[in-house]
Amino acid sequence: MFLETSRYFRQKQVNVVTKDGRTVKAVSLRRLPTVNGEPKFVEESDRLDIIAQRQYQNPTQFWHIADANTELAANDLVQEVGRIIQVPNG
Repeated sequence: MFLETSRYFRQKQVNVVTKDGRTVKAVSLRRLPTVNGEPKFVEESDRLDIIAQRQYQNPTQFWHIADANTELAANDLVQEVGRIIQVPNG
């Protein structure tokens, strides 16, 4: 269901019954790992995929940065120029 590079690749899939009685597959909740990272000041042109490309040579690994921070909406991490975010070591 998920690519090997996905954060959900090893997550357990469960069957859930909806309010209207349908059974659907869902992914179980994923505990966020404790992550050590380097602080980075957000610059005006920053995007998570660009930061991930620089750090990991793979823009699809942006979720490592999202996991290392507490923002619920990952893209909000780079909205405020000058904000300090954590970028995990590659």
